[in-house]
Amino acid sequence: MYFAGIDVGSTVTKAVIIKDDEIISVIIRRTGAEHRRLTNKVMEDVLAGPGLVLDQVGCIIATGYGRINVPFSDKQITEITCHAKGVNWLFPSAKTIIDIGGQDTKGIKVVNGKVQDFVMNDKCAAGTGRFLEVIAETLGVRLEDLGELSLRSKRPELVSSTCALFADEEVTGLLAKGVNKHDIIAGIHHGVASRICSMVERLKIEEDVVVTGGGAKNIGLVSAIERHLNLSVLNPPEPLITGAIGAALLARELFDKDRIVVKKEERRLEESRFFD
Repeated sequence: MYFAGIDVGSTVTKAVIIKDDEIISVIIRRTGAEHRRLTNKVMEDVLAGPGLVLDQVGCIIATGYGRINVPFSDKQITEITCHAKGVNWLFPSAKTIIDIGGQDTKGIKVVNGKVQDFVMNDKCAAGTGRFLEVIAETLGVRLEDLGELSLRSKRPELVSSTCALFADEEVTGLLAKGVNKHDIIAGIHHGVASRICSMVERLKIEEDVVVTGGGAKNIGLVSAIERHLNLSVLNPPEPLITGAIGAALLARELFDKDRIVVKKEERRLEESRFFD
């Protein structure tokens, strides 16, 4: 039996299909304005990879920022729970998760894959992917290049502003003074890592620490976090999909044949309405 998880984030939507203890199919797409249309397309694509149809999926769990906009899901579960489940499956030794998303950053304390406590920064861009995206635009570099460029720094230039708008102005001023881009980027990463670690340290960080989300793809930011924590962190092969993996695993756990038979009929109605 196949099970699916779909994680509708603020910037990226991810879908995963599992069978037994193997990931069968993965799809990652940018999240647009029309969540319902996007989630249907993502589900179509993740099914198409292994040549499946919707009725072959025993249960589908939706998670993330836009989880209520997944018309074919059997249940919605918070991203905190799903990330914990997915990370524990990848790294059973994990006790602390730092998830750096586009619009928020979360710290999650876990024991055997279950959430014990969490903290979240969702009211300010500082410490998120969006903050780094603004800086990249100002510097005229690609977001995905920030990490490698920061590692070339000889003398990081600390950017003190925590507000994206003021940090943008501060970076513009440093450029006007002739400060090297590499040093500015390294300073930005230092500041972002400091804010993230200060927040997560309220959980009393324990190893192993796992960094997930888009921020985990930034080698400069991950390196800065390691320096602030004074320890090495673990990084999933694809850090964007831990929430979707957790959702798929929870779908398997929640599977109940009689309940899903009813939902499958509802899915057919949704399929005729949305999969056109």
